Amino acid sequence: MSLIESVIPTCFKQTTIVPVPKITKANCFNGGKDRRSGLILTIPLCTEQTSMEELSSTLDYLLGIPSDKCKARGFTVIVDGRKSQWNIVKTVVLMLQNVIPAEVSLVCVVKPDEFWDKKVTHFCFWKEKDRLGFEVILVSANKLTRYIEPCQLTDEFGGSLVYDHIDWVNKRLVFEKFTKESSSLLDELVVINDSEKSSQLDKERPPDCNFLPSLDPETVLQTGHELLSELQQRRFNGAEGGGVAWSPMDDELLAQPQVMKLLDSLREQYTKYQEVCRQRSKRSQLEDIQTKVMQVVNWLEGPGTEQLRTQWGIGDSIRASQALQQKHEEIESQHSEWFAVYVELNQQIAALLSAGDEEDLVELKGLQQQLSDVCYRQASQLESRQNVLQSAHEFHGTAQDLSQQLDGLLGMLCADVAPADGAAIQQTLKHLEEKLKSVDGALVGLREKGQVLMDQMSNQTSWSYGKDVPIDNKDNVDHIQGVMEDMQLRKQRCEDMVDVRRLKMLQMVQLFKCEEDASQAVEWLGELLDALLKTHIRLGDDSQETKVLLEKHKKFVDVAQSTYDYGRQLLQATVVLCQSLRCSTRSSGDTLPRLNRVWKQFTVTTEERVHRLEMACCFHTAAEKGDLPVEVEQETYEEVETVGKALLDRLTVPVIFPDGSEQYFGSPGDMASSAEHIRDKMKLVEDRKLTLPPDIEDRKGHLRPSTLRLHST
Repeated sequence: MSLIESVIPTCFKQTTIVPVPKITKANCFNGGKDRRSGLILTIPLCTEQTSMEELSSTLDYLLGIPSDKCKARGFTVIVDGRKSQWNIVKTVVLMLQNVIPAEVSLVCVVKPDEFWDKKVTHFCFWKEKDRLGFEVILVSANKLTRYIEPCQLTDEFGGSLVYDHIDWVNKRLVFEKFTKESSSLLDELVVINDSEKSSQLDKERPPDCNFLPSLDPETVLQTGHELLSELQQRRFNGAEGGGVAWSPMDDELLAQPQVMKLLDSLREQYTKYQEVCRQRSKRSQLEDIQTKVMQVVNWLEGPGTEQLRTQWGIGDSIRASQALQQKHEEIESQHSEWFAVYVELNQQIAALLSAGDEEDLVELKGLQQQLSDVCYRQASQLESRQNVLQSAHEFHGTAQDLSQQLDGLLGMLCADVAPADGAAIQQTLKHLEEKLKSVDGALVGLREKGQVLMDQMSNQTSWSYGKDVPIDNKDNVDHIQGVMEDMQLRKQRCEDMVDVRRLKMLQMVQLFKCEEDASQAVEWLGELLDALLKTHIRLGDDSQETKVLLEKHKKFVDVAQSTYDYGRQLLQATVVLCQSLRCSTRSSGDTLPRLNRVWKQFTVTTEERVHRLEMACCFHTAAEKGDLPVEVEQETYEEVETVGKALLDRLTVPVIFPDGSEQYFGSPGDMASSAEHIRDKMKLVEDRKLTLPPDIEDRKGHLRPSTLRLHST
């Protein structure tokens, strides 16, 4: 606590100045000067008991305010004893001898209007001048201007000097507070700065980063600047318009140079302290970065790597691989938190590198490189593991699809085949081929994905605490190869079954084809029979034409015979195929009976056709013999007549099939036309017979004369 704070009212001891009642009596330097330019010290005495101890302390404090230059000019002390007793005045004057004997040049004791009793004032101050060291005069208030100019006296002594003691005390309080705080702060800053400087010189000794100033330098500096601004503006509480006037001694009394000096020193130390704080902050930030970097590195190389090291399986199904992927996503989520810290640290390091000192660059770059290496390595392992799991999921998915395709193909192969026709068999066979082709493609895809997965696993290595640790993937590789081999075996079994099914279905196609062709042969034979009955009705106009018809008929029969033989062969083939297919003989239905029935009908019909043609040939031959008059004999005419009648009778007889049914050659008109032609020829032969002479002998005798005549003619 300062001396002035001990002798002024409590309200003046607050940091923030507040309005207070005006105090008119106080020990002070009011700014007035004597005629030697010495400062005037006013000591008002009251009727109450005055504490000499407090008065002495106050005087010591007040006399410590002026500069040495001011003290050298001496002081004029005004002791206002108008409201005090003589003995107190005397004591105060004598006390001045002990407090400021050298600085006091004149002591003016202002006496009351009613002077003290002469008995009391028998003490003569002027006689004690040599002993006291200064001159003491008793003077009335109205005669004080004889020794001091009125303009240097306040109104209570009849002067015109304006002085506000409360305002002065407030300024002194601010000054005291600033001086105390700034000095304390200055000492602390010096200690902090020196400690920081020593720690920089001695690298092994860590700086005391916990030592901080007890006051806020910004606040203290602001207080000082405000105080200095008040002093430099030369006004207190509104100088103009009835305020407090400025006196030349104010600079010395309020110590403006001291404030400026403290501010300069404080700014200097505060600037150094700011640099210290910056260095501390940078060092703290660097240490914090180092700590966080090591936390990230230790976690990634420790627990993070351990998590990955224990998760190298690929599962044995899609569901298992999905569970592993979900677990890996949880691991990635934990790593993401540390990677976020890495990004933040990398940005901080980059900022420090752009504004860092040379001595920090190497360390920062080392930290950045170490952090980047570990994070990128761990991220690479995470990505590699993710790729392996993704490939494993695709591999198991392909294996599952292939297994389902093989199951479907096997189901088709195990099912009974009962196609309706050859087209259905061809469609089924095509579907089987497509299924098998799809299985082949899926197996190729499975092998490719399996090889990719094994290649990815072979390139994996684990990084544990800075060392490469090989990963044993033998079980995973064996599983992959086992799956591919199992699928290959299943596919091979299906291929074998497809080959058997293909052969069986091709045989069924042949069976259907044979049956179809056999039915076609029956139809062809039926068509040949129908053509034989309906169109093969001509018997020829002469023997030569009849012989030609016989030759054509033989060829026609050969065609029918080959058709019948082809149908029989097809039906025999169906029997063999049905036996091979272990099914009932399909040709034992109506195809073979129909073939035999048609063939028998055709055989009967063709025999009848041959008989008729042969009879027609005999008829025409005999008739043609009758055309030669010389050679005509009775037997020939009879033969023509006999054969002709038999032929006519034959034409009226239907073809009787084995089943008893009948069928005529051609239409009745066609038959009538053929019969008419035969009758005409028989009539012609009969007419020629009538023209023969009666004396013609038979063939065994000589010719008749008429015949001979005819020949001679």
